[in-house]
Amino acid sequence: MADRGNSYLVQQGAGGAADADLVDLSEHRKRQKVQIVTFHRRELDLILSLYGRKVADGEWRDYAIDHLKDRAVFSVFRRTSEVALFQIVKDPSRARKQGAFSVVAASGAILKRGHELQQVLKVFDKPTPRIV
Repeated sequence: MADRGNSYLVQQGAGGAADADLVDLSEHRKRQKVQIVTFHRRELDLILSLYGRKVADGEWRDYAIDHLKDRAVFSVFRRTSEVALFQIVKDPSRARKQGAFSVVAASGAILKRGHELQQVLKVFDKPTPRIV
């Protein structure tokens, strides 16, 4: 390897063949860092506000937040030992297509998808039928 400022000349080859590639160190370091997708503070404010209303109504009882490499997930549970009722997902890879935010039911069906979280969360504003 030969040092050339902010890049290195890497020689690779099989059987004595000298193939050289110039690698920019700043680009290499950027690729090495694992970026985790998270909810921003404003997004969490919207989600936790909705969660508080649903807890007050007695519909939801527990939640979990997962920050993964490709998406962030806010899961809502009726009871801790059950499967998530809903998942509020932030997937930046879909931002230009259908929108980064979606609400997924326990069955895996996507209830709503969009570019703005506030609009996507309106799926929960529909009144649920109750036995009187």
